[in-house]
Amino acid sequence: MQVLGIDIGGTGIKGAVVETETGEIVRERIRVDTPHPATPEAITSEFCRLVREGFRWEGPVACGFPARVLHGVVQTASNIDPSWVETPVEEMFSKALGRKVHVANDADVAGLAELRLGAARGVRGPVLFLTIGTGIGSAIFLDGRLYPNTELGHLRFHGDIAERYCSAAVRERLELKWGKWGERLNDYLAYLEFLLAPELIILGGGASKRFEKYQERLTIHTPVVPAKTLNLAGIIGAALYGAEQH
Repeated sequence: MQVLGIDIGGTGIKGAVVETETGEIVRERIRVDTPHPATPEAITSEFCRLVREGFRWEGPVACGFPARVLHGVVQTASNIDPSWVETPVEEMFSKALGRKVHVANDADVAGLAELRLGAARGVRGPVLFLTIGTGIGSAIFLDGRLYPNTELGHLRFHGDIAERYCSAAVRERLELKWGKWGERLNDYLAYLEFLLAPELIILGGGASKRFEKYQERLTIHTPVVPAKTLNLAGIIGAALYGAEQH
């Protein structure tokens, strides 16, 4: 089955058509900037334009969204406009596009890609997946089953929330070298290790592509690996999620 997977982030909106049996990208990935302000109307318009004009796609569409999404309704808004809270995103996207669009939390669907096709495949016990980008998204799996809509990037940490201490956006804003930023990330991972005792921690998002630059600063006991699907995890996972809903 082929599904157009769309990954909406605080900085960019990315998509590709995915063969869901293998996770293979079968059409060239397209990326556009996330509109600012990232209001429901602005993102919905950009989403539809990407599907209709960018991909000219008439098949199934599914989307990872940077917020807690319960029963198709947005519950949080950290890296998007606050007006998204209580917005029925699935209904809004589906109505605007003229066909059903399945929407789930972006970290949850990215983690699904790693669970089905990547580093978490076949791993027993608790697995923690983190997307390190504009913010920090999280997904927890236990014996291959998802506990949905966690927000571990919003844990109180160093006087603020964790994503304001060690996200990729913080590294860029403070112009931190990879090693120094890796030490910050290690502090946060040590806290999560204490709280959750995972068997494995997988890092996705943009920072996963530069894992070798900070790997040596990650000194916790739990194994930490980059996502095998790297920064495509959100796109591939969205497509897999869409296929599972059909």
